[in-house]
Amino acid sequence: MTHVRTFIAVDIDDDRVKGRLASVRDYLVDSKADLKPVATENIHITLRFIGEIPITRVDQLCNALQEKLKFKPFKIRIEGLGVFPNIHRPRVIWAGVTEGSSQLVDLHNAVEKILRSLRIPANRERFVPHITIARVKSSRNLSRLVKYIEQYISEFFGEIVVNKVKVKRSILTPQGPIYSDLCVIKAVEE
Repeated sequence: MTHVRTFIAVDIDDDRVKGRLASVRDYLVDSKADLKPVATENIHITLRFIGEIPITRVDQLCNALQEKLKFKPFKIRIEGLGVFPNIHRPRVIWAGVTEGSSQLVDLHNAVEKILRSLRIPANRERFVPHITIARVKSSRNLSRLVKYIEQYISEFFGEIVVNKVKVKRSILTPQGPIYSDLCVIKAVEE
């Protein structure tokens, strides 16, 4: 293998928070809409999807982030369900980040700056902190799905402390992606 599919993420390490997200995800699946749910162990916040990079650049990427990405631990509050692009044509169902959202945007911007210095093309889409829990594959049972989503529009899932960022590898399989950590960048403790 000469290329590695990579992304930079904040894992949701708290099992209670992951459990709450998973139970709402499972409830949405019960709507019988055409969904591809995110596996519980894969629940995370993507700071930046990079895509395929030469395996030889992984160390360069990890070293640059270890050296330059400086952030203090901060708390985020995971709350509310939403969809991209809109409720009439949902493609992605996500849990939102209320408190700590601006720190995640700052973290994303810092990562973006480091990636630019490595000549990794900038991301064109505006970064919106969220946790994808399912993708909508077709319009089957869409009106029922929307009713299910609306029940959780302001659901509180929990709080976690963001104290590390990970560069992750994604291997696509017919059963879904398999993620593994390539490197971990820890927050700067006071």
